[in-house]
Parts: sequence; structure tokens; C-alpha cells
Amino acid sequence: MGKPTGFKEIGREVEPYRDEHARLLDFKELYTPHKDAHLSSQGSRCMDCGVPFCQSDNGCPIHNLIPEWNDLVYQNRWKDALDRLHKTNNFPEFTGRVCPAPCEGACVLGITSPPVTIKNIENSIIDRGFAEGWVKAEPPKERTGKSIAVVGSGPSGLAAAAQLNRAGHTVNVYERADRIGGLLMYGIPNMKLDKNIVERRVNLMCEEGVEFHINSDVGRNIDVQALIDQNDAVLLALGATEARDLPIANREGPGVHKAMEFLTLNTKSLLDSKHKDGNYISAKDKDVIVIGGGDTGTDCIGTAMRHGCKSLINFELLPKPPAVRAPENPWPLYPRIHRVDYGHAEVNAKFGHDPRVYSIMSQEFVRDKKDRLLGIKTINVDAKLEPITGTEKTWNADLIFLSMGFLRPEHYINKKLGLDLDERGNFSADKLNFRTSREKVYATADCRRGQDLVVRAINEGREAAREIDRDLMGSSQLA
Repeated sequence: MGKPTGFKEIGREVEPYRDEHARLLDFKELYTPHKDAHLSSQGSRCMDCGVPFCQSDNGCPIHNLIPEWNDLVYQNRWKDALDRLHKTNNFPEFTGRVCPAPCEGACVLGITSPPVTIKNIENSIIDRGFAEGWVKAEPPKERTGKSIAVVGSGPSGLAAAAQLNRAGHTVNVYERADRIGGLLMYGIPNMKLDKNIVERRVNLMCEEGVEFHINSDVGRNIDVQALIDQNDAVLLALGATEARDLPIANREGPGVHKAMEFLTLNTKSLLDSKHKDGNYISAKDKDVIVIGGGDTGTDCIGTAMRHGCKSLINFELLPKPPAVRAPENPWPLYPRIHRVDYGHAEVNAKFGHDPRVYSIMSQEFVRDKKDRLLGIKTINVDAKLEPITGTEKTWNADLIFLSMGFLRPEHYINKKLGLDLDERGNFSADKLNFRTSREKVYATADCRRGQDLVVRAINEGREAAREIDRDLMGSSQLA
């Protein structure tokens, strides 16, 4: 694929983000305009590797046809590249922006050299497709007479709805928030995924016949049993929205917030009023600590920086990752190495240091007699996460955000359903057919398997749609 000697002649060059100082002044996307010649040359680095691990189970969870569209971009056949991209991925404009690119970690070229810039190329293909008008609504030619209710409009719910609608079924999607998109709308900040991009895809799905219902909280203001009675199938795509807390002394009180509360209120206020309504948690002129790494922690960092925080520190319990793969983390596994994400780079640009403090454990929040947050007490830990005596420290903080992952789906919907749960509190549903313990009720993605990537949620939504289609129709043509 690509140019036979391209990987020897051309080095990896990722499309740059906007300048750190400039982008801190707004919530516009991080990305710079695509350059076709540059992307074509990067596509030429894709090797004729024989076995493309980039699209294997260790690489892309939706098995994107990566070598094919790399080669097509190299040949400047962009529309053909878009067709191949849409074969496996309903929403490449989402994954091209927010996916951590396990495909690049499994790239065969990456054994000895920097891997192909797969994520950049994917994003450029879909952006070119929209710019050229190639992406259009494609409603089904016939309807089957079957109806499905999808509960949740995150990436898995949207993918399932798109596929089930494509098969000709009538699909209604129920979302408890005031906008469609789930975590794509309120869990990922605007600078990583502009909400116009989410709404653009939702509008296309509306044109194709999918019906969306906002402010519809199934299990609260929507009767779940009625949905079961009125439809041929109900698919739960709720996500894993119960966040891990930090139950240490003085947890309760102002100033300590879970990450999603911070991110959701920020984006809603941004969209509603460009922050003029004040209905968000402002980090302006405040000392901020983010507890927990990962993408959500970085998003809290980036959001606080755009508010104009006075200082920012990021606690990570685990030790600093190595600069290169450790022996126990060989190719083609996802490389667990030290990375500098956009939020870390922004802190460094403004304050002159990386915000992360590794191997540190939180012990107690510090408050005054009026319950005002003053900071947090910590202790360092060793490689076995055991506290190291004598390393205690108190850090000043006006705001502390908890970003330590998610545990399970919220269970209020299950009070009437009574679904079987697995040992972690997820809805128990077999990966082969996505059926739960209740007839006609299916579960997919994070509410079934636990917190995971957007790209895996899309994959499971597609797979669940195929199995529902098979159960309703006896066979399925869905991929």
C-alpha cells in the first residue's frame, strides 16, 4: 500500500495543533487546516506489510480498512477513500478527533520506526467529504415495519440507531439531556470536538428517518415498560456514567467536583450563552488540582486553563510511564508510554512546567471552619502504591476535580427492569447477541462492558444493531 519505499523516504509528521497561547483564548477546535499534499505524502508511508495489524484486534476496534484508504489518499482518490472509511465507521469525524489511535500503536512500521499518522489521515478524509458535499443523507428505500427504541444517544446509541435505520427499521432514540450526543456532546469539550460537528451528523440521521427525543429520561419521566410494550426491541446504550469518587476526609462541601459535572456545565453554558449565563463552575483566578489522568483529566486541565486559572496541578497515583515501550508492553499492544497531551502542553506554555505529579496519593481535603476548600493533603507512594513515610505535603487549592474513571451504569432504570448484572454492576449481556435477561431488551458498549473508548462504543453499537436485526428478521445484511 502507498508508495513502496515511502516509509524509507518520508518521516512521520503529525498535523500540528494551533499555538498553545492562541488556543487558550477560546474554545474553538485545536486542529489546524488539513494540507492535502502533506497527507498524501504521509499516506505513502503505509507499508505493504502483508498482515495489517492496524486493523486487527490489537489495533482498530472497528477494523477500519486503514491500508486501503491510506493508499487512496496517497493517490489523491479522496472520494474513494471516504467510501472505504464509511464501510466500517459511521462517525469518522468523531474518532478522527477523539480516538487515542490504538491503530497507530499496532502499525507494523512502528516496530522499528514512527508509525503512520493514521488518525490525521482518517480525520482529513471525512472533513474533505463534508467540505465537498460527498456526505449525504441516505434514507432506507423500504421500511420493515419493526420498531426499536434506543436508550442513550452517545456513540454506541447513535451507531446502533444509524445501522438499524439503514436496515429499514423505525428507530427512536431517547436522550435524558437537552441535546443529542451523550458524552460526545457534554463529556468531551468543544476544543476537542466542536458540537456543530455532532449536530451535523445528528441532522443527517434525522433526514434519514431516525427520530430523537431529548429531555427523555427513561426510568424517570419515560416508562421503560411502555417502551418494551410499544417496540419490537429496546437497546440500552446508557454508558458507564457512575463516576468513581474519592471518599477521604472532608470530601463533602464546596470546591470538590466530579469531572463530568465540571465539563458538562461548562459545555452547556458555552452553547447556551457563550458563558454569559454564569451557569458553570468557573476556574478563573483559582488554584486548581485535577486528580486522575487520562483523557477526561486532560479535558479538565484544558477547560480550567481556558477559564484563566491561577495555577494547575495534576495528581496521578501511578508512576511516570517510560519514554519508550517497556519489555512487558511489546508491539502490537497499545504503547503505555509518557505522552504530552494538549492540556499538558498548554500548562507548560503558560506556567512553564508539566502539571503532572506522579506516585502521589490523596489523604484528606483541607477546609476552614466555614467549610471553604483550602487544599488537600497527600503522601507519595512507592511502586507497590504503598505510602512513603515522611513525604506528606499540603497543597493549596480553590477547586479540585475528580477524574478517576467510571464504575458502572446508573441503575435507576433497572428498578423496573430487574436485569441481571455482572460482578461489576454492568448489565449482563452476552457479546455474541447482546441480549439481557429480559426478553426484547439488549445492552451494548459501556453499560455492558464497562468504561471504554469511543471507537469501541461505536463498534459495539454496530454489532448490537446487527444482532437485533438478525433476531427480528431472521438474518442480517448489516456489517
